[in-house]
Amino acid sequence: MSSHGVASPEAKGKVRWLKRLGWAGFLFFFVKGLVWLAIFLGVGKLFS
Repeated sequence: MSSHGVASPEAKGKVRWLKRLGWAGFLFFFVKGLVWLAIFLGVGKLFS
């Protein structure tokens, strides 16, 4: 038998979680990351 296309239970769980998260979740965390980058950039400029 071929193991092609068979993922571990852990990988299946991650894929299921990502599908459940969807685009709204992706955009939320993407924007949250950008906000943190802007904060660190601003603080860095303050001290330089």
